Amino acid sequence: MNIVTIDAGTTNTRTLLWRDGVVLAQAQLETGVRNTAIDGHNGALKQALRESMATLLASAGIAPSEVHLALASGMISSPMGVQEVPHLPAPAGLAQLAQGMHAVALPDVLPQPLWLIPGVRNQHGAIGLHNVEAMDMMRGEETEVIGLLDRLQLRGAATIIVPASHTKLISVDDQRRILGCSTTIAGELLQAISQHTLIRQSVDGGFAQTLVPKMLLAGAAAAQKTGLARACFSVRTLSQFSAVECNERANFLMGAVLSGDLLALRNSTAIQMRPDMPLVIMGKPMLRQALSLLIEEQGFFYGKHIVVDDRQQDCLAGHGALLIAAARGLIPRQEAA
Repeated sequence: MNIVTIDAGTTNTRTLLWRDGVVLAQAQLETGVRNTAIDGHNGALKQALRESMATLLASAGIAPSEVHLALASGMISSPMGVQEVPHLPAPAGLAQLAQGMHAVALPDVLPQPLWLIPGVRNQHGAIGLHNVEAMDMMRGEETEVIGLLDRLQLRGAATIIVPASHTKLISVDDQRRILGCSTTIAGELLQAISQHTLIRQSVDGGFAQTLVPKMLLAGAAAAQKTGLARACFSVRTLSQFSAVECNERANFLMGAVLSGDLLALRNSTAIQMRPDMPLVIMGKPMLRQALSLLIEEQGFFYGKHIVVDDRQQDCLAGHGALLIAAARGLIPRQEAA
């Protein structure tokens, strides 16, 4: 079978072509639901889907009519996507996600229906100041979690950290169901500070290129002591009055921003953690390394500390989508292997 999986996020849309569980081709465009928010309509997102599909199928030499199934996860199922699919209430695992899939016709994009995978929200009723911290939601990470649990063959409850534009802290129970999540905007915040504030000049508008543990930990300690805003300005002070290099200053800033993720990990009521739960860290290499070091230095203790490598998380959203489709009965289980 020729199967297309689409991972549409806030800023990027990634499309993969699969056959027998193997990726034949892939395409990516820097367009996502952010464009819908800016434009007031989803025209740019649909155009990105058309362009991605055309590039994907052309590179594999496959006609649109030869695609047997199309699956999508992420913000594409949000009100800013192609059609809203309500979040599933936690706990939600493979069976619930499969049952909650929704097919939508997009004839201007694909000749076949596009199966949307729903997101997951924490189980809560009316939201107010008394319980807003315990409420959260995800779109896209639930599909990655399904793929990750399968690849790691992880058994039992766990806490998963997914750093990106938004950091997701996710609780999973011993039935491989998502119990809830807590979100920070650490990635967006780091980008905004690095590129759109006075601090831009102090880090050359970029991010840390190599990890400098001493500076990372110093930035985190500064933010914990005097707050993020003060720690950020210290980056400018370091650039003007010290011999600290640009990459070291970028490490200091990264540590200051990521320290907020550690506060959420320790104190958020939206996730459930126990000392015996393994902690799984995924994401880009620099963020994986940085979070792993910060967590160790902060004294978090877990029975198992797993840092996911590039191979284990390669095409993870697509792999999870295939598993969910197989659970729904849309494809044979071997197509998702």
